[in-house]
Amino acid sequence: MIPSDLKTLRNSRMIAIDEIPLVPIGSFRSAVIDAVAGGMRLCAFFGVPADRFAPPGAGDPESRAVRLFALLAGDRAGTVSSIATDVCGSYPALTPDCLQAHWFERELCEQWGVVPEGHPRLKPIRFQKSYRHPEGRDRSPENRIGVTDFFRLEGAEIHEVAVGPVHAGIIEPGHFRFQCHGEKVYHLEISLGYQHRGIETALIGGPTKRTLPYMETLAGDTTIGHATAYAHLLETLMGISVTPRAKTIRGIALELERLANHVGDLGALAGDVGYLPTASFCGRLRGDFLNLTAMLCGNRFGRSLVLPGGVAFDLDRSWIPPFRDRLRAAFDEVAAAVTLLWETPSVLARFESAGRISKETAIHLGLVGPAARACEIVRDARYDHPAGIYRFAQIPVSTWNTGDVFARAYVRWLEIQRSMTFIENQLEMWPEGKTETALKDRAARSLAVSLVEGWRGEICHVALTDAEGLFSHYKIVDPSFHNWMGLAMAMRNQPVSDFPICNKSFSLSYCGHDL
Repeated sequence: MIPSDLKTLRNSRMIAIDEIPLVPIGSFRSAVIDAVAGGMRLCAFFGVPADRFAPPGAGDPESRAVRLFALLAGDRAGTVSSIATDVCGSYPALTPDCLQAHWFERELCEQWGVVPEGHPRLKPIRFQKSYRHPEGRDRSPENRIGVTDFFRLEGAEIHEVAVGPVHAGIIEPGHFRFQCHGEKVYHLEISLGYQHRGIETALIGGPTKRTLPYMETLAGDTTIGHATAYAHLLETLMGISVTPRAKTIRGIALELERLANHVGDLGALAGDVGYLPTASFCGRLRGDFLNLTAMLCGNRFGRSLVLPGGVAFDLDRSWIPPFRDRLRAAFDEVAAAVTLLWETPSVLARFESAGRISKETAIHLGLVGPAARACEIVRDARYDHPAGIYRFAQIPVSTWNTGDVFARAYVRWLEIQRSMTFIENQLEMWPEGKTETALKDRAARSLAVSLVEGWRGEICHVALTDAEGLFSHYKIVDPSFHNWMGLAMAMRNQPVSDFPICNKSFSLSYCGHDL
């Protein structure tokens, strides 16, 4: 049941900012906590200077007030509910009663200086001490934990293992600090944000010609996912709908992105346990799926394919037979390589029971994507909050019940099969017509929300517009934002040597987190 204080809308819909309930902090806190306790989920929680919403000339530039917005997803009902409150300086933290707010409240304090009093671990989630939103307010150092103050266990036999921030290969910097007794990990603390890019700030005042390239590079391996979320959001603000042909091309591209990354992750997991047959095959086959995306638009990652109003490249039926043949050949090889994992006892011995997370913990943390579905949680934006082609062609939700590395790997394999079937079905029903829809003016003083199921999980884009229809604020919640704490919990009571496979089974993004 949705609390009465919340204003309900749906995915890819908008609402006038003045229609969002603005309530006292006590009512706001109760509404969010009650909604989450009732089965809803905190998909976005962010702050905006309150004077930005005052009538022209009425705002106080020295005001310290920050307006907090909470968006709560009702997955079973397919709703997104909103509520807002103004706070100044501090407010009673939601985290003690709503664990899903934990990461969001740390970000709010870091960016805006509003202190969630009673937060159990008020430490910046990004490493750069000097980072603060350009409009952020001064922070009181005594109210928070320093960015280099790591949690420590005491005892003669306790030791620390520090990994990063510089890693082998090409991944971005992130620091992992383990508190261990012997080989067993009792606590993992994760520090991110060494290269905070400030993209959300750069988006204010848009859209401009730079906006779409920003979206395509929010997380480089999720180009289609983030570009689609942005396109849906802009189309919502314009009140337009794209053609069936454009929806089909977008859907195929999104599932190809899922195929490429899931295949690559299964190969990497095989490599982490020293099983080279699957590792070598999947490393190559990931490239085959990227090349199929290049057949759509000329770019292996899908850059410049998705545009507001449609897609940039049209395709006739002549390309379907060779595309289908290459897709089927790549899938058949994946099936042979991945099946080896499930038939090899030494692989299963490493995967099973490693990095286990209970369903209850996953719900409390608000995990999304394969990490949630591996804990037997039916949570998939394509099913719960369908938009685009998924309103007409659904994909069954793939789940497993053990919550361990094996489950997160096996859910990927199930999704590979279902994405393959989806693409083949769309090729059979290839629609005629145009691929672009004329753009219109954007709605003024409105809030729009877009949810897209990327290959890591739910991508959430939220835009607030000003009186001219420009972005007065833009909030992006990459699935990694929800799931990093899940990795920390997965390592509890595990041997430190299991970190590589636990880390890869989540396969989270550094740059997608640090926007």
